[in-house]
Amino acid sequence: MKTQIHSFLSIALLIGTLVVAPLPVSMPVYAQTDTIAQAISTYKKSNQRWIEVDLARQRVYAWEGKKQVYAVIVSTGKPSTPTVKGVFKIQSQHRFARMRGEDYDTPDVPYTMYYYRGYAIHGAYWHHNFGTPVSHGCVNVAVDHARWLFYWAEVGTPVIVH
Repeated sequence: MKTQIHSFLSIALLIGTLVVAPLPVSMPVYAQTDTIAQAISTYKKSNQRWIEVDLARQRVYAWEGKKQVYAVIVSTGKPSTPTVKGVFKIQSQHRFARMRGEDYDTPDVPYTMYYYRGYAIHGAYWHHNFGTPVSHGCVNVAVDHARWLFYWAEVGTPVIVH
């Protein structure tokens, strides 16, 4: 990453222009099993609320320290649009959000909690295939369960996806 930034700055300085782009608010730790396992261990030793997204089991678990307080079946990203793995924090919460991509435009997505770029945990009223990866990368939850998670969590709540 440093090499890429250094190269970008060198090129920008050579042509006399420096463009500053905002960095993402939450950087993922991609599939580093040790880091994810370490984060889970750390949160289980605390009293902090945190969310675990288990891609293999297609489940979301809500935790308070080492006590699991909620579990629900979900639908995560399909193989062509996978859910990103890593350690994140909820960046924003929206009672309703409009979600758009190349092949979808979904209005009024309920109980949306963005945790990394366009990735979110949210209610899904347009399908009932929970337990099967069908999303464009988000974590789809039945609306009533999404409501519970939305009001239990807050901005800054850790989200671990593995």
